[in-house]
Amino acid sequence: MNSLLVADSVSKKFGEFTALNSVSVSVPEGSIFGLLGPNGAGKTTLIRIINQITMPDTGAVTLGGEPLQAHHIRDIGYMPEERGLYKSMKVGEQVLYLAQLKGLDKAEAKKRAKHWFDKLEIGEWWNKKIQELSKGQAQKIQFVVTVMHNPKLLIFDEPFSGFDPINANLIKDEILQLREEGATVIFSTHRMESVEELCDHIALINKSNKILDGEINAIKREYRNNTFEVGVEVGEDAFAKAQSALSSKFTTTPAHFKSLGDELKLRIQLDSNGSPNALLQELQSYGQVTHFVEVIPSVNDIFIQTVNQNV
Repeated sequence: MNSLLVADSVSKKFGEFTALNSVSVSVPEGSIFGLLGPNGAGKTTLIRIINQITMPDTGAVTLGGEPLQAHHIRDIGYMPEERGLYKSMKVGEQVLYLAQLKGLDKAEAKKRAKHWFDKLEIGEWWNKKIQELSKGQAQKIQFVVTVMHNPKLLIFDEPFSGFDPINANLIKDEILQLREEGATVIFSTHRMESVEELCDHIALINKSNKILDGEINAIKREYRNNTFEVGVEVGEDAFAKAQSALSSKFTTTPAHFKSLGDELKLRIQLDSNGSPNALLQELQSYGQVTHFVEVIPSVNDIFIQTVNQNV
């Protein structure tokens, strides 16, 4: 898969503080790329470099195979975490003004604005000022401003901040649709459930260094550890015996999942050569197996484990 954006060994210092230390990322074309990391890790600095708000001390950034240049700003849509709308300006005037800064003529800007205002059902806000809108309403306007010039690269920094669940899902669906239509998306957030739902690839930055990078399913396969969550219906008098026998053969911990019965519930980790089929047969010798699921690490689990390993 071709990469739309490549950052190669990018470093940036502010005085004695190193914000980025030789960070390289490659964002595949037509993908949603999750840029993750704790507060202060360096994510925003990298985003600002891509937007040419600041320049790297060393390293290079290319967009579409070309070194990043001033004209590329029209190929990028950026929705910052700290929103950048003029509070005392009318919504419609502001949307048209910002679209023209991105290269649209006024007629085309009006046409595209109408499309998005109709689609998001926000036409009645056209003559209101931003300061008259709620935070979530202003977020929708910021989203429209970000996407309406059809940029090749979209950058969303905490895009769901301020949205209720209904509007968060609405914007999430729009981001997925934009990806289906060919846009490439960089998505920075602390909401790991959104990463699970949206992202194809992720990179994790911690303390100015990239510590994890790759296709999300490949990373999950790397972090899986042959652990299974199981439930077995056993007789009340055999409960303790079955638990003791399983604990003597495998590494076990209590499992917590909802069910309709009072099964023996365990997390069982097999060794590297352990067979799930053999485990299932073993469990069936104690009673009826009602629950048998491999524990796949979530992005949140991987995030916490990787950051803690790199403290």
